[in-house]
Amino acid sequence: MKRKLFTAVCFLLAAAMLPSGASAAGAGKGPKKEVGIQLYSVRSLIGVFGKSEGDYKPVLQALADMGYTFVEAASYKDGLLYGTPPQQFRRDVEATGMKVLSTHCTLNLSDKQLATGDFTEALKWWDECIAAHKAAGVEYIVVPSMRRIETLDGLATYCRYFNEVGARCKAAGIKFGYHNHSREFEKVEDRVMLDYMLENTDPDKVFFQMDVYWTVMGQASPVDYFTKYPGRFRLLHIKDRREVGQSGMVGYDAIFRNAATAGVENIIVEMEGSSYGDVLRSVRECVDYLNEAPFVEASYAK
Repeated sequence: MKRKLFTAVCFLLAAAMLPSGASAAGAGKGPKKEVGIQLYSVRSLIGVFGKSEGDYKPVLQALADMGYTFVEAASYKDGLLYGTPPQQFRRDVEATGMKVLSTHCTLNLSDKQLATGDFTEALKWWDECIAAHKAAGVEYIVVPSMRRIETLDGLATYCRYFNEVGARCKAAGIKFGYHNHSREFEKVEDRVMLDYMLENTDPDKVFFQMDVYWTVMGQASPVDYFTKYPGRFRLLHIKDRREVGQSGMVGYDAIFRNAATAGVENIIVEMEGSSYGDVLRSVRECVDYLNEAPFVEASYAK
C-alpha cells in the first residue's frame, strides 16, 4: 500500500509541473538538450546507498518526462545500485528513455594504505566496482570526495592511487574522474590542493568533474581553471545554492561559453536542496533553465 501511494504521489507531482495541456507521457518528447541529473538530487524520494525509501521507477519516469536524458548514480554498495543488480538498474533507467551515463563511488585509503602506498586490497574492491558499473552501462566513474589530507606526501600518494584506478577503468572502457567540493581550493602545505591533483594525475587516466557551485564557494573561477588546465574537465556539475540560476552568484553564461576549452563532454544537474520543499518541482526548474538558456548547447558529446 505504501509503495502504491508513493508511486501515485510521484506521478501527481510530475503532472502538476507540466505546462497546460501537456501530459506526462508527452512532456519528454520533441527536441531537447542532453542534460543529466545526479540522483543524489532526489535522494529524499529514492534513498541512498541501497537503502531505498521507495520505488525509484516512478521517480525516474518523472525525470525523463521533465526532459532529463541521462542519470548519474550515487548509491553503489556491495555490487548493487540502489539495492538493485546493475543490469536491472540499467534496464529500468533505459525503459524511461534515459541512460545510465555515470556514477559517484569511492573507497578511501586507510591510514596504513596511505602510509605504505600499498593499494593492493583497495584495487581488488575497485575491480569489483568497475565490473558492476560496466554491467550498468556506465561511461564515467567519478570519485565524489576524499578523506582529508594534511601533507603533500599524502596527496601524492592519492594521486598515484587515482592513476592506478584510472588505468583499470580505462582497460574496461570507462573514464575515471574526481569531483571537487570547496575544500580542494584550500592549500596543503604550500600548494592549492586541486592544482596539485591536476598536475600530478595522468590526463590519460584521470579527468575532473568540476562542480561549478563548489568552485565558486571555494573562491575560485571555473573559467580560470578551464584556461589553466584545458581539456581536463570532461563533466560539469551544474549546481547552485538551490535550483540552478537561483542565487545569481554562478556565472553560467561564461562557464558554458568556455566549455570547449574545458573539454566538457556532458553536463549534469546536482541539487543540494529545494526552495519549495518540493524536490520534483525544483529539479524541473533546473532542466527548464538549461533547456531555455541560449548559451547552453544541445549536446557536448564528442
